[in-house]
Amino acid sequence: MQNRVIILGSTGSIGRAGLEVIGGLGPECSVAGLAARSSWKALAEQARYWKPAAVAIAEDRHAGDLRAAVPPQTRVLSGAEALAELVDTVECECVLAAVVGSAGLPAILRTVELGRRLALANKEALVAAGPILMNLARRSGAEVIPVDSEHSGAFQAMLAGHRREIRKVCLTASGGPFRTWSAERMAGATLEQALSHPTWNMGPKITIDSATMINKALEIIEARWLFGLDPEAIEVLIHPESVVHALVEFADGSIIAQMGTPDMRTPIQYALTYPRRVTCPSPPLDLRELGRLNFEPPDPERFPAVRLGYEVARAGGLAGAVFNAANEAAVRLFRNGEIRFPEIVELTALTLARHEPNPQPIIDDLLAADRWARNEVARCLTC
Repeated sequence: MQNRVIILGSTGSIGRAGLEVIGGLGPECSVAGLAARSSWKALAEQARYWKPAAVAIAEDRHAGDLRAAVPPQTRVLSGAEALAELVDTVECECVLAAVVGSAGLPAILRTVELGRRLALANKEALVAAGPILMNLARRSGAEVIPVDSEHSGAFQAMLAGHRREIRKVCLTASGGPFRTWSAERMAGATLEQALSHPTWNMGPKITIDSATMINKALEIIEARWLFGLDPEAIEVLIHPESVVHALVEFADGSIIAQMGTPDMRTPIQYALTYPRRVTCPSPPLDLRELGRLNFEPPDPERFPAVRLGYEVARAGGLAGAVFNAANEAAVRLFRNGEIRFPEIVELTALTLARHEPNPQPIIDDLLAADRWARNEVARCLTC
């Protein structure tokens, strides 16, 4: 069975891993389209190797350079709507959404509208527009298969029973680079320290989100909409070994865990080949080498972001879009050296508290809330 894949965010860490997985799956899987925000040289190199029908670059200023560098049979799309246009005009069976941030939302929604399989590695789509996205999927028949290791783990463990039998879903967290740091020490954390993740190899934004544990707050919100769970049925546990990705507790007290080496190629491949399982390039997990597994609850004083995740999951409406956009803006300020590490969560929480609730937003409302939140973070710096 043919499986043509479009990768949104092909030059990032998830996108590159996705291409490696596709290469290992053989002739049954091929690259139909590739997209990036601004890394036109890397995108051109990928296009020359994979020869997709089209590529998309979000930043117009690189369009000319990209056209000159790709094979003549590869069409080049550019501009703010290029990713959505790529999905709309290139035939495929699956879209791997690995683009970071809210920029990929229109293309992700279009994927679901067309009834295609969505291999979702973009947290922000469900955080900002979870109800809209899942309602579209139900209407079109599109499959939404999570690629985040924790949600992929929960998705797999849930297959052990019926949804109505699930009592609780537990998402694990490595604890990031500051798991054992005091609040006082974290206050002086540098960018280099925040980017030193102990387990996973990820892009800078996601790595910083892991350091603040905002990534886990985003995952709580994501799980709430993806699986249709009440926020109270979602739990977070610190698990520094990062080999148990999720646990699902059923009504009879049985707990099913999904385990594996911390390698994103495994959940990517599962999303592309589901429901089949095939040989994966990830090394197998050797429990004898591990010796023991550790679990502990996150400290709410040192990691207040987790509490914000539950608040947003309960609130719904515009809260997710505001929370996500404010965090993106605050992370950018931290990376630019304009704020201290703890101010990422502080600015995000302040912006969330100031937003005007709307319980049933449409897409235009979400996009407007996104813009407002980014502007509000900047305004808060001058308060």
